[in-house]
Amino acid sequence: MGREAKTRLARKRRHARVRKQVNGTAERPRLNVFRSLNHIYAQVIDDSQGHTLASASTIDPALREQVQGLSRTEQAKIVGKAVAERAKSAGVILVVFDRGGYPYHGRVKALAEGSREGGLEF
Repeated sequence: MGREAKTRLARKRRHARVRKQVNGTAERPRLNVFRSLNHIYAQVIDDSQGHTLASASTIDPALREQVQGLSRTEQAKIVGKAVAERAKSAGVILVVFDRGGYPYHGRVKALAEGSREGGLEF
């Protein structure tokens, strides 16, 4: 097993461990983060219904022009603000933050701060 596979497996284990505790409801959905090498994705999920209420990412056509030429942490902050706006338009203000097994710093932290600036509370 290569180093990348071990790293990916360790993240999956951490995420499963967190998901045992963190569960999104209709009153307080889960703000999930997925970070790839070049992009970042965020979803607001109601786990009781199994529905995605709002989402945003760096590959989103509406955000692609805004994030062009910025650093990846600045891109994550813009994605956080966008997902917050979309969640607020869906009637969601309180969320539970699910960092997806990633460390809470860098792009994940920037996305969380951007969504707080956008009006989400967690």
